[in-house]
Amino acid sequence: MSTISIYRTEFLTFSTNGPRPRHKFQRLSLSPFMKMDSKSTEKVPKEESSIKLQTSSIPQLENPRPSNLRFDRLQPSDQELNQDSRLEFGKFVAREAVLDEELWTAAWLRAETHWEDRPGERYVDNFKRKFAEQEFNAIKRRYSGQHGQTYTCVVTVRKEERNVKRTVLKSVVGTLDFSIRHLLHGESFPGEREKHLFCSISRTNLNRYIYVSNLCVAKSARRQSIASNMLYFVIESARSEGVELVYVHVHRNNEPALELYQKIGFEMVEMASSQLLKQQMYLLCYKT
Repeated sequence: MSTISIYRTEFLTFSTNGPRPRHKFQRLSLSPFMKMDSKSTEKVPKEESSIKLQTSSIPQLENPRPSNLRFDRLQPSDQELNQDSRLEFGKFVAREAVLDEELWTAAWLRAETHWEDRPGERYVDNFKRKFAEQEFNAIKRRYSGQHGQTYTCVVTVRKEERNVKRTVLKSVVGTLDFSIRHLLHGESFPGEREKHLFCSISRTNLNRYIYVSNLCVAKSARRQSIASNMLYFVIESARSEGVELVYVHVHRNNEPALELYQKIGFEMVEMASSQLLKQQMYLLCYKT
C-alpha cells in the first residue's frame, strides 16, 4: 500500500459584546491520508511515497470524503443547538452551520449548483462528487482562520415539525459564506490595489468589511425567500460586529442575482467597474 496526498484548490438576537457563542457540537476531525493500491514492487515508507496529482477538469482533493461523516444523522433540535444568532422565516431558519454533516451538505449544494446547467455531460456525477469534496475541505480550511479572517458558513434548514424527523442531508436547503476582512492600506474597496508580498493590511475597525460568497439554494426550495433571508442574516451579523460595509462580486450576466442584491439594497461600486471589466464581474456594496 502507498499513500497519495491529493490536493485541490419573526427575528433573531445578536450579541454585540463578548465572545461568540459556543455550540455543543464539535466538528469532526479529518483523516489526512487516502490509501490506494500501488502496483510498484518496491516497499516505500508512507511519507516517501506521497505525490501530487493534477487533472485538467477539476482541482484534486486535499482529502477524500471523510469516512466518519454520518449521512443518516438526524437534524439536531433548536434546544440542542442553543444558538443566539438565527433568523426564522416561514418554514425555515438561517443560522451558522455547526455539524460537519451540515458543511458537507452545503458543499454538495454548491456542487449541484455549479453543474446544474450541464446535466448531460459525461461523468457529471463524478465531477459533482469531486467538487463537493474539494469545497468541503476548503470550508474546513477557512474555519482555521487563515490570513486573519473570521469565517462563517451559513445554512438554511427546515424548521422543526412535531413528530417529523429529518436527516441533515434532507434538512439543509441553502448556504452561503461570509468572512470579516480588512482593506489593504490605501484601498477604498476590496481589490482596488493588487496584492503583493509587501502589501500591508490596515487592521482597524474602520477598514473592516464583510465579504459574501457561494450563495446557493437547492432547486426544490427556490422562490421561498431563502437567499434574501440569508443575506439579511449576514447584514444583521455585520451590524452586530460593528462592520459598516458588506461586499459581493456578481457576474454581469447573472441577472437574477443582480436583481436580488439590488432589491435588498446593494449598490454598484462604480470605481471598481473598469478593473473588473475583463472578468465580467460587478462589485456590489451594502452599507449597514
